[in-house]
Amino acid sequence: MPAFRLLALAALSAMPALAADTPTTPSTVVAAAPAAAWRAIPADELLVVTIEGGRRVVIQLAPGFAPRHVANIRALAKAHWWDGTSINRVQDNYVVQWGDATEKKPLPSGLSPTSEADYVLPIANRRLAVTPASSPDAYAPSTGYVGGWPVAMDGEAAWLPHCYGYVGVGRNMAPDAGTGAELYAVIGQAPRQLDRNIAVVGRVIDGMAYLSSLPRGSGELGFYTAQEHRVPILSVRLASELPVSERPRFEVMDAASASFADYLRLRANRKDDFYIRAAGGVDLCNAPVPIRAAP
Repeated sequence: MPAFRLLALAALSAMPALAADTPTTPSTVVAAAPAAAWRAIPADELLVVTIEGGRRVVIQLAPGFAPRHVANIRALAKAHWWDGTSINRVQDNYVVQWGDATEKKPLPSGLSPTSEADYVLPIANRRLAVTPASSPDAYAPSTGYVGGWPVAMDGEAAWLPHCYGYVGVGRNMAPDAGTGAELYAVIGQAPRQLDRNIAVVGRVIDGMAYLSSLPRGSGELGFYTAQEHRVPILSVRLASELPVSERPRFEVMDAASASFADYLRLRANRKDDFYIRAAGGVDLCNAPVPIRAAP
């Protein structure tokens, strides 16, 4: 058995009190969560992508789950490699993909080699603080939340799922595992069949509408044709590179908190005035860890 240290879900009685006439919903639980239930996201885990029109997309990176790919992404950002590249593919109900359309732009030196082993995090000899998910999963023996991220597990490894808004690394046929220069974000129903077949390196936490609303490409797999407009990428920077006054600041809810325990319960069992029947369960991608702009 892997040495998991499961964190017990806290009791509802530990939640901050809500007004008696306020329906208890996931949103009200998040709104009422105390400051102690939130954790700041470090600036070097925030990737700020500015696209045509000055529209800003913020991606939270996951170095704990994809360390080699994230190290490459940080190196690419520091080299300003994506500046002047473009969004080249928008496939309906699937992904938005960006990078160098010519596939000829030289990569910066010193990028780490990657392999299929980088798609998962070995856990057999690790002690992970896991908040277990409340429902079974169709794609993994067990699921839960680790460090603010939803994870799937099989006893030997843990991996990030392909949920809506999650960011993965484009690659060619195996054994190629991608460098991190070609990235995509899921804009449709979660394609969980991709789990463990591609590196998942983060999630879009702000500006998702700018990606999901882009015109779909008419070429094969949603790639833009020569007659269609590839959306220019103006810049990609780590937030830690930006002046302090310009850095985006976000917080993620602590999955070990009482607030998250109640939020998770209500995602699976809505009992407010709108709902007629409680579902009795919720899949991993439909119980995202709450993230907010830092107050």
